[in-house]
Amino acid sequence: MKDANALTPAQIVAELDRYIVGQHRAKRAVAIALRNRWRRQSLPPELRDEVAPKNIIMIGPTGVGKTEIARRLAKLAQAPFLKVEASKYTEVGYVGRDVESMVRDLTELSVKMVKAEMAAAVRDKADAQAEERVLDLLLPRRPGESFSSSTLEEVSTEASRDATRERLRTQLRAGKLDERTVELDVAAAAGPMMQIFPGQGMEEVGLNLRDMLSQIMPGQTRRRRMKVGEARRLLAQEEAGKLIDADEAVAQAIQRAEDSGIIFLDELDKIAGREGGHGPDVSRQGVQRDLLPIVEGSTVTTKHGLVRTDHILFIAAGAFHVAKPSDLIPELQGRFPIRVELEPLTRDDFVRILSEPENALTRQYSELLRTEGVTLRFLPEAVEAIAEIASQVNQRTENIGARRLYTVMEKLLDDVSFDAPDLAGCEVVVDAARVHARLDEVLADQDLSRYIL
Repeated sequence: MKDANALTPAQIVAELDRYIVGQHRAKRAVAIALRNRWRRQSLPPELRDEVAPKNIIMIGPTGVGKTEIARRLAKLAQAPFLKVEASKYTEVGYVGRDVESMVRDLTELSVKMVKAEMAAAVRDKADAQAEERVLDLLLPRRPGESFSSSTLEEVSTEASRDATRERLRTQLRAGKLDERTVELDVAAAAGPMMQIFPGQGMEEVGLNLRDMLSQIMPGQTRRRRMKVGEARRLLAQEEAGKLIDADEAVAQAIQRAEDSGIIFLDELDKIAGREGGHGPDVSRQGVQRDLLPIVEGSTVTTKHGLVRTDHILFIAAGAFHVAKPSDLIPELQGRFPIRVELEPLTRDDFVRILSEPENALTRQYSELLRTEGVTLRFLPEAVEAIAEIASQVNQRTENIGARRLYTVMEKLLDDVSFDAPDLAGCEVVVDAARVHARLDEVLADQDLSRYIL
């Protein structure tokens, strides 16, 4: 696949089509937003800062692909991605999370992403250094032993030791020593500092206090007995941490969060309240007003430094069955200029979801059972029957979109999944008759289907 920054909107939509069925308008909107980021980076510096991202509101019922579109877009762009629920935030001064915490969480994700990439770049060198440390554990020197002089006896001992070390190296690389036990000094886990601050809104204070104490107090270690395989992995992580430049990683992470970060703000309709309302509407408007400077562009203090939110892309979503986007405060409405309505999923969409995407449910279940030696095969007539039943249940009860397919598939394959260890080498064919035999009784009893399907 091409570099994500060089993908055209049509190519971005094509990539999303591999995993998500339908919703072409929403895919077009996010594809344009992603392409505009590449266009902005190509502008002169004096104009680059003036171009703000075009934030998006996705309107549609649950289970139609809103979150999946945003998540796949972030993965395609290799960008820091954070999904939050707007209803979990409260106005400043009340118990609950403050809206700035979403920027701190995004920055933390970006730091981890950059450090993981840097660690991957030095993995070979880190593995080599970890291997040497494991060999030191397997063949430690005796206290006071050294080969500083050159007597014949010491030269012979050193040569014998080197030969033994090389034999151990060969066995280590072949995995023959993974089950041997060694003792290793590892960093002691830090205590739960958050217990000092039970209010969720104080999480940043707790983090800063923990960092401050870790700098003042020397790091504590404890000796642990572990298998060689685990010791090698821990030592490789430790060596990689020494090889990467932590300050450079943080600087790159902040820049990536600022220029490429995506925050998916779900349940936006839950904080929509009409101007001049009373009771809960007042609190909802308070959250909106706290959210406004973050979306407009402001500077948030994090433990890694100051982070600007001017060019973070916000993709909001909500069902908007009761509230409407026009119920948001006018200032916030203006920061989400793109509105996309997603279409409810039909029976034909369910058929495509079950069979077309690379992560199709039928393929997922087939591959899961293949690990037990069971061959699971779905006939086209079975896929049609599953889609029809899921569509009927959505119409009779709450419409939860494609998520209904999960409950239907679990009920359909419950017996196969349970008995799979005893069916190794067998082929299980799922046809329409099997689907109806397993699900028709539950479907006929509406009260029962409300709880099971």
